[in-house]
Amino acid sequence: MIIPAIDLINGQVVRLYQGDYGQKTAYGDSPQARFDDYVAQGAAQLHLVDLDGAKDAKARQLPLLTRLLAATGAPVQVGGGVRTEQDVADLLAAGANRVVIGSTAVKSPDLVASWMEKYGPERIVLALDVNIDEEGNRHIAVAGWQENSGVTIEALIERFLPAGLKHVLCTDISRDGTLAGTNVALYRDLCARYPSVGFQASGGIGGIEDIEALKGSGVRGIILGRALLEGKFDVADAIACWAAPAASTTATGGN
Repeated sequence: MIIPAIDLINGQVVRLYQGDYGQKTAYGDSPQARFDDYVAQGAAQLHLVDLDGAKDAKARQLPLLTRLLAATGAPVQVGGGVRTEQDVADLLAAGANRVVIGSTAVKSPDLVASWMEKYGPERIVLALDVNIDEEGNRHIAVAGWQENSGVTIEALIERFLPAGLKHVLCTDISRDGTLAGTNVALYRDLCARYPSVGFQASGGIGGIEDIEALKGSGVRGIILGRALLEGKFDVADAIACWAAPAASTTATGGN
């Protein structure tokens, strides 16, 4: 599934480069027009990050989110600084079909597992952003990517499997916002290890060829942000690519 995404600061559609608030590009002040366009092109799921809420839960743009979600003709998963059960309840009440939880899942896994039990694992997406070291260890970063948690993505996924984990949005931080291609090997490995989890690939998609490269990886969703905002391709093209049979790169023999 192709999942167009927007990030919001003070009602403006923005993109941060590798999570840095100091490297912000603004793309206008009409998130509704963006979502309406994406839905008109066939998007069946959308993704929204409230960057004000990510910085300060008291600054969460709940009135705007409520209006936006009510007027949007497709379900929207929403994240940004979800730290308490009240945050989860508020976003679900605002109309989110899923709540995206990042650092809190790493720092307080028992708490987040209890939310999965209460609201249903279908309503929770774990956003796990990884730094991959020279030895290939995939450590999750927290606090807006400023801290290494010391926890590997594999260890955290295994912690949440008994709670019924269904959705993981995984970002290779080194690729985010770069348009330089996605980490296909990472997703291929995670999807093979944890087939019961629906992985969403995020970070680095710069062209249709990057969507093509993810075919056969096992991912169930592809988050598209900057590439759409900058017109590298449109949602309809992305959906058509994802739906088409994978391009054959080698000749194959008979049965």
